[in-house]
Amino acid sequence: MCQAISIVNSDSSGLGGLNMTLIKWDPFRDVETLQNRINRMFEDSFGRTQAPDDEMNLCAWRPPVDIYETENGIVLAAELPGVGKEDISVEVKDNILTLKGERTANPNIKGKKFYRHERCYGTFQRSFTLQHDIQPNLIKATFKDGVLEIEIPKPDEEQPKQITVKVE
Repeated sequence: MCQAISIVNSDSSGLGGLNMTLIKWDPFRDVETLQNRINRMFEDSFGRTQAPDDEMNLCAWRPPVDIYETENGIVLAAELPGVGKEDISVEVKDNILTLKGERTANPNIKGKKFYRHERCYGTFQRSFTLQHDIQPNLIKATFKDGVLEIEIPKPDEEQPKQITVKVE
């Protein structure tokens, strides 16, 4: 994007010519320089990954989640491709639903030279605060085609209790 233009001034005074290079100003060059400096700062602070040329190696996997309401309750649907149901844990404690698991790389591919490596592997944990007090034993979870659906039933609405007051 930058263009260099050479200007040669040949003067007849015998002092020699003036040789100058004009560089066309590129406003994004400064932003790119700043980005490179910040990247170097993080690399120096936290160290490089195993493959310095592979920027996808710095991958933290967070499975995407949809949360929606039905007439019976709330459904949390998480995409977990490549995760076995034995590698998934769902816990409820203090009105916080926690989804944990691990997606492991194919052991048959380890040690191979990748042309491209974009999928992330490793452990994940997502936590969601529940609005109402729920009964954890009523939660149902199904896992099919790489999608985990957690059904959280709506709590029974508390009926107002009437107390009869006797006047004496």
